[in-house]
Amino acid sequence: MSRIALITGATSGIGKATAETFAASGIDLILCGRRQERLDEVAAALSSQVKVTTLLFDVRDKGSVLAMVGSLPDHWKNIDILINNAGNAHGLGSLEEGDPEDWDAMIDGNVKGLLYVSKAIIPLMLEQGKGHIVNISSIAGKQTYANGAVYCASKAAVEVLSEGMRLELTQHGIKVTNVAPGAVETEFSLVRFKGDESRAGKVYEGYDPLQAGDIADAILYAVNAPARVTIADVTILASAQSAATIIHKK
Repeated sequence: MSRIALITGATSGIGKATAETFAASGIDLILCGRRQERLDEVAAALSSQVKVTTLLFDVRDKGSVLAMVGSLPDHWKNIDILINNAGNAHGLGSLEEGDPEDWDAMIDGNVKGLLYVSKAIIPLMLEQGKGHIVNISSIAGKQTYANGAVYCASKAAVEVLSEGMRLELTQHGIKVTNVAPGAVETEFSLVRFKGDESRAGKVYEGYDPLQAGDIADAILYAVNAPARVTIADVTILASAQSAATIIHKK
């Protein structure tokens, strides 16, 4: 019987790459996102490999999260894997210059959104007595940098929540993995710099950045590890990167 994975932020970047990697491995998919057209595109591309369904919601909307997960047919509620991938970065500047709306977007998406989705899925896993939760953190959750304090704080919260989940859920047969990527070439910087393609592109110039598929491969390894193994925490950096803000460019 195929496993079922629910992936948030499944329409782009790491979420989409994870969906593609899981589909190639025969894992059925519940794809979640805020853009129905993009969800439909990803679902159509993968439906020849595995069973796919979609849920349209913003992780920041608690009511919508709970309602949409609750609306799943019973056979889709046997969720084996939860990938808490949805998140965002907005702006890069000092606290005194920061826009509180950007802070709200990051904290609501990266922290509260992860909590809302987990709140909806954990009871289903507890009922089954098994499951695997993968939370996508960041190197920024381990190493704070200037002009990114709120984003770093939101990802540090993911690190703490991953540990807290592991402490609470291991006894129930539920594994928890925290994945902390470094510089990955996705839409991340385009969102952070509010659509400024030139500024976003410069983030990835002069070195070979990680690709979303690299993170997806690590996630697949974690969820396919033997029952005796829990990959508790993994940090993945580009080979040119030695710390959150230290990248050796040519």
